Amino acid sequence: MRCSVPLLLLSFICCAASFAQDIRYVSDKQYVPLRTGAGNEYRIVHKGIVSGTRLTVGRTSEDKQWSEITTDGGTSGWIRTQYLMSAVPAQLKLTELSKQAEKSMTESTDLKSELEILRAQQAELLEKLTTGGSDFDAVSQELAQLKKISGKSVQLDADNRRLVVQTENLRSEAEMLESENYRLQEKLDSEDFFNGAMAVLLGVIIALVAPRLVPKRRKSSSWA
Repeated sequence: MRCSVPLLLLSFICCAASFAQDIRYVSDKQYVPLRTGAGNEYRIVHKGIVSGTRLTVGRTSEDKQWSEITTDGGTSGWIRTQYLMSAVPAQLKLTELSKQAEKSMTESTDLKSELEILRAQQAELLEKLTTGGSDFDAVSQELAQLKKISGKSVQLDADNRRLVVQTENLRSEAEMLESENYRLQEKLDSEDFFNGAMAVLLGVIIALVAPRLVPKRRKSSSWA
């Protein structure tokens, strides 16, 4: 009975490890082809995995150049490892931050409008209070309402200032993410150009070296 407890714990740990998943995202390169095997010679099963697609990595090739993935929709295949990243792409973060900034600006505009209305009401009540009236109780009630409006006005003013600061922070973060996205795009373009240049150089070398490796036939001598 005592031995069964460690065995149960060991089996639970093994099961938990087997269910662990390596979650990755397609990088900022917009459309990445999905193939049936680890190599460009394999057939393409999906012409373009969109940037930001959430993927589960099952395994990688021996040279670590290719990874077998499965999308949340159930599509499986092999993709180049260089196009996978562990974090959400900067472009998606930038879009989300832009939406948040727009929402904050809208809320700030609404608060400004409400604050102006409350200030107008406050001015109207103050005018009534200064001009006086025959009904003292009514004036007292309006004065109490004025105090409530003044407190709400102060709170709205503080909320407005907070939203302005938050909007500026979001805008700064959005600019930083846009710069990071531009840098990643330049890096990918440089890698593609380098790979293409290497392929052309390899082709030229093969074209020059291959004829030298083929043995030349001896010319038959007329004296033979």
